Amino acid sequence: MLNRAFGAAISSLLVAGAAVAPAIAHADDSFAQDDGGSHGRPVKVMIISMFGPEGQVWLDHLGPWQDITVAGLSPDYPAVHCNRQDVCVMTTGMGHANAAASIMALTFSPRFDLRRTYFMVAGIAGIDPGQGTVGSAAWANWLVDFGIQWEIDGREIPAGWNTGYLGINTTGPTQKPPLDYRTEVFQLNPALTNAAFALSRGVTLSDDAQAQAARAKYGYAPANRPPTVLQCDTLAGDTWWSGTDLGERARQWTKILTDGKGTYCTTQQEDNATYEALTRAATVHRVDLNRVAVLRAGSDFDRPYAGQSSADNLLNYASQGGFTIAIDNLYLTGNPLVQDIATHWGEWRDGVPKR
Repeated sequence: MLNRAFGAAISSLLVAGAAVAPAIAHADDSFAQDDGGSHGRPVKVMIISMFGPEGQVWLDHLGPWQDITVAGLSPDYPAVHCNRQDVCVMTTGMGHANAAASIMALTFSPRFDLRRTYFMVAGIAGIDPGQGTVGSAAWANWLVDFGIQWEIDGREIPAGWNTGYLGINTTGPTQKPPLDYRTEVFQLNPALTNAAFALSRGVTLSDDAQAQAARAKYGYAPANRPPTVLQCDTLAGDTWWSGTDLGERARQWTKILTDGKGTYCTTQQEDNATYEALTRAATVHRVDLNRVAVLRAGSDFDRPYAGQSSADNLLNYASQGGFTIAIDNLYLTGNPLVQDIATHWGEWRDGVPKR
């Protein structure tokens, strides 16, 4: 169930460009701009959202904003928004292609100095009910691409296989592939992930009655428990999916690509593409890959409860009530890190502080 980015607010996507209009209309053009000399405007934190509501929750809380148009960004989200704390928000557009293109445009723009910037991806996702619940927010250590696999028609799975998926240039579903694409799996800086988790683990998360009712249909924890802040890993791919068997493959694939170190819990579309674009920028010292954090909040379950069909789980995902609380919980979970960096910049400027 990849990146339930439409959620209950699907109509807002049809006017995606308007989602950030209030913030842009009240932009403050008196902010300092391009004060980093030839390197452009310095940024302490760049929050990366993928579609309007994910970005709007930050714009609603941390303004006033200055909007800075950047060539090459999505036509739906053509501006980066920055406040007086040097905290900025950008929106890439959904899916691998939009994420990669927008991040490349950002990182190679002369308008910003991103060499010391902390990047925080903050988006909603499907969630494994064995690891969390709707509304839970998870910091990832590993980014795994679910889409770079071979697939055999599910009606023709060979005897003895539990899935029709296998790594490219392997001979069976349990083998680790040679990683020829070089984007199949990435490990984030654990010092930053651990710091982010430590700052946010005690926050009180949003919840609502609709999500509580959806959780109650699952007969096990943590699916039927209130949302919490977690550390577990995220899986990217542009195909939205739903199902117990596919969910088991997601768990297995994460273990295979991380040599048993990663634990799958959220599923979305963009994060490997975002990280690869940042990697390209890092090769020419425009960004620091040790300063990348990924936060995903569960907007719906990736598999059905007992007695529910996978089709019903997919087609009626919005009825789970997770969209609004997941958006809120991105802000509640991510903002402690944002504020700590912005207000204690002397500690963070040269890298993640040891506390």
